[in-house]
Amino acid sequence: MDIIFEYDGVTASNRLEGYAEEKLNKLHAKFDDIIRADVFIKQENTSSDETGMICNIRLSVPGPRIFAEASNQNFEESVNESVSELERQLKKRKDKMKTY
Repeated sequence: MDIIFEYDGVTASNRLEGYAEEKLNKLHAKFDDIIRADVFIKQENTSSDETGMICNIRLSVPGPRIFAEASNQNFEESVNESVSELERQLKKRKDKMKTY
């Protein structure tokens, strides 16, 4: 699986990339049909202290792409929430693909 990082208004961070790669590799171990992951990291000015650090993840898998977005007070929480949402979507897709 290829992982591509893009930053918007944020400097690149090896620590954050390593953290996201670790989470995505665990996801890839459960769902081996993931081809590529595009991770978009950006920061927005918001009126709330609990949002603004945004992580978007788009997965390329057979069929339509899967996308998740999260905005929290830090990037690690946003990555966790995005990966959890992707896992939920992948489980749902896998259940639909099962033959009965």
